[in-house]
Amino acid sequence: MDAEKKLTFLLENKHLDEELKTIATKVYQGQRITQTEGVTLYERGELGYLGVLANFIRERLHGDKTYFNRNFHIEPTNLCVYDCKFCSYSRLIKQREDGWEATMEEMLNQVKSYDNEPVTEVHIVGGVLPQYNMAFYMDLFTAIKRHRPNIHVKALTPVEYHYIFKKAKVDYATGMAMMKDAGLDSMPGGGAEIFHPEIREQIAKDKCNAEQWLQIHEEWHNLGMHSNATMLYGHIEQYWHRVDHMERLRQLQDRTGGFQTFIPLKFRNKDNQMSYVAESTVVEDLRNYAVSRIYLDNFPHIKAYWAMISRQTAQLALGFGVNDIDGTLDDTTKIYSMAGAEEQHPAMTTRELVELIRNAGRHPIERDTLYRVITDYKDVVFEEDRIDKQPKYYQLPVLNEK
Repeated sequence: MDAEKKLTFLLENKHLDEELKTIATKVYQGQRITQTEGVTLYERGELGYLGVLANFIRERLHGDKTYFNRNFHIEPTNLCVYDCKFCSYSRLIKQREDGWEATMEEMLNQVKSYDNEPVTEVHIVGGVLPQYNMAFYMDLFTAIKRHRPNIHVKALTPVEYHYIFKKAKVDYATGMAMMKDAGLDSMPGGGAEIFHPEIREQIAKDKCNAEQWLQIHEEWHNLGMHSNATMLYGHIEQYWHRVDHMERLRQLQDRTGGFQTFIPLKFRNKDNQMSYVAESTVVEDLRNYAVSRIYLDNFPHIKAYWAMISRQTAQLALGFGVNDIDGTLDDTTKIYSMAGAEEQHPAMTTRELVELIRNAGRHPIERDTLYRVITDYKDVVFEEDRIDKQPKYYQLPVLNEK
């Protein structure tokens, strides 16, 4: 049964709660749901119901197409001036012996190590330290582009930009324009956490607030550029905090259209100041992906970071509104593994990603950062899977025992 038939069948269910039927009707008709209805989805929407709605939207937008890219991460440092309670990755400056601080040369060498690899994106994000200032990052972006002009530089969150612009005494608009001129191509979505101050001040008190985070993205969008957005869920927030967070993103997207992808980030509780908080279940993870797809009607893509939630859960999420599972990573990130993710050495080959998507009944497409198709893997047969390359076996004669 296809996605539309499943939704039609759901709407014909005489036992379906009237409020849930109203929401389902809105989804079928392509209408926007309200904040109150978003909370209702979280509080009363069962997994199967949410999956039908989210998958209908996903297939209306993308069919079975599921995207991934070939990327690697550079993490300049895990030392940080901020003390986020949920973070397992960062170390305060007084804990310098437990961290790392990469030099410009070391980062450029990491880029050069991929010279013979068909990667299309370098993702740069890390801790916040005074020496990694505006001039440093502008020089880094320029050097990367000089060495490999075609690679897409996706770098730094508003948390980092807010800090370095403040130190450099430049406003957000000027700062983002200077970063673009230095070689920045797009912004990742990190640092959003939960926007509402009731939660944000408890888990990430010192860093940029919601208004500043959103303003920096807006200035970037005003330059004609694109970015992503995230939400850290599954800790001390309530459902209405999640909806409030997505509503702020939806309103900014209405104004600029600059967001490409929304990435729900699962809170992991290993080795951080919130280890007493239990992690969300896989069912709740899938419900959250589905509600995100339903609520963010103006976001083109919903992504599941397989390195954070495991390959299996990412595969399941493809039936709950997700149409992107990020990239190959090549074991270049420690952010998730240090927080207790199942993938302690996150790396997948292109073939593994393609097979993961195919095994979920979806259509794998390698993209660049801006979702332009690089390779359509729908009918591609990998060299190691070719029948004529399989080992041949010969039947041996059976000898009768005498």
